[in-house]
Amino acid sequence: MIQKITCFLFVMVGQACLSQVQERSVFTGKIASNTSSLDGVYVINAQTEETVSTSDSGSFSILAKADDVLVFSSISFKEKRIMLKPEDFSNLNFTVNLNMVMYQLQEVVVKRYDNINAERLGIIPEGQKKYTAAERKLQTATALNATANGGGMAGGSISADPLLNFFSGRTAMLKKEAAVEKKEFFMKLLENMFSLDHFINRLKIPEEYVKGFEYYAVDNEKFTVILNSKNKTSTEFLLGELATKYKEIIASENK
Repeated sequence: MIQKITCFLFVMVGQACLSQVQERSVFTGKIASNTSSLDGVYVINAQTEETVSTSDSGSFSILAKADDVLVFSSISFKEKRIMLKPEDFSNLNFTVNLNMVMYQLQEVVVKRYDNINAERLGIIPEGQKKYTAAERKLQTATALNATANGGGMAGGSISADPLLNFFSGRTAMLKKEAAVEKKEFFMKLLENMFSLDHFINRLKIPEEYVKGFEYYAVDNEKFTVILNSKNKTSTEFLLGELATKYKEIIASENK
């Protein structure tokens, strides 16, 4: 008797499960959002736990029936739950709109590493000469750059560009441009090291002559070498000597 009852229960449970499977059909839809990347979004039937993922176009197909809840889940979108209605199965354009997840940074820390450069990273060998933009142009225009001859001749050929640049006046123009750029560099270096007040009150240079004195100082090769070393004490000492000479020039011109 117990065996008959047990068999009856197994049959009933099996039929119930079979009827549930038969009740579900393939449900097709798609997702939409304000982004072009719609693939890889998980679509989960909360009742059966069946899981599929969307295609590149956002389309998906999953076994479902009316009253099943579909869960749309992705790291890029906010989770959304939709309970299916009978009319959804006849809707050929069933679309679920998803909202993107916006991540807000609480704090951004920017660290400055002054010692990081191409030499320390091993990109270029240490101790190489550094060129300014104007110096690079001049170097390119005047370099002979011998190149190997692809034929059977020994040695190589030399570009005629440096000669053409020389006779056309381009080399002279680039030399002037490099000199001006270098002078502007030293002017900025000098102004960053000493304030206007230092020139007027410490060196006693009249305010209207300060700019002229700066040009006078950076024209002195010995001074620019010390200035470029960024040794403020030595620079200030030589600057004082140049200021004395410059004030003598001003006095002689004003007689």
